[in-house]
Amino acid sequence: MSDDILESLDWRGEPVDCAACAHRERRLAPGTTALSPGGKLPGHCLPMKTCVQDRYAKRIQRFFEWNPDLSAGHLDHPYFEVRANAARFAPIFQLPRLMNDPDETVRSVLARRLPRRLLLKLRDDPDREVRIAVASRLDDADLAPLMRDADCSVRLRVVRRIPDGMLPAMMHDEDPEVRVEVARRLAMDWLPSLAWDDSARVRLVVAQRLPASKLHVLLQDADWMVRLAVAGRIDAGQLGPLFDDPEEEVRAIARQRAAGFTIANDLPPL
Repeated sequence: MSDDILESLDWRGEPVDCAACAHRERRLAPGTTALSPGGKLPGHCLPMKTCVQDRYAKRIQRFFEWNPDLSAGHLDHPYFEVRANAARFAPIFQLPRLMNDPDETVRSVLARRLPRRLLLKLRDDPDREVRIAVASRLDDADLAPLMRDADCSVRLRVVRRIPDGMLPAMMHDEDPEVRVEVARRLAMDWLPSLAWDDSARVRLVVAQRLPASKLHVLLQDADWMVRLAVAGRIDAGQLGPLFDDPEEEVRAIARQRAAGFTIANDLPPL
């Protein structure tokens, strides 16, 4: 949230009262500008900029950046933004008690900080953002249960992290975006199997990666972009079927290749 917000309200919508704050002794005068080179004054707070009572997340975050020693004491605060930002700075041994926090923002913070043995317990979290955060930190076999997650965004994060040997298990994922990522990483021994994928985007990746000698399986592909990729890479002796392609651009590339011209790769990168 921008600092140009003029109001200073707490999470209940009431005006912030510095005089009643438990940390009032840390308060700097409004308008203080003589900050440290890092843009803060450790051990202090500044109205309208860094305040744990303020409802705006950025001001709360700055409060704990300036006062990390107070973070553990705010892990049970009724406002979720305070709990979430306190969890960013509190000692790790204080965090497990928040694993069942009712707010997913708090649990997402935990997923970025907890050690592996506790992180595993968040794999089944009901919120997808928490599971995405978990998938971003786990490795190898620990990711296996998330390969069949109900949310495609979680599975997409998983397919980018699992070892190559686990990729074939995700070749038939229901989401084409996931299969595209599989096609980008899949070993050559498995890649030809995706030449018949339902998604043209998946087949395009296959056309861009397969060895030229194996591209004949895509010569009759239904999508002209796939055939265009084939025309630009297939062995010149196999170009014949593309000379009469329905698309002029495909025919042109095939004939230029047959004439010995070098074709620039104008297709999007993998």
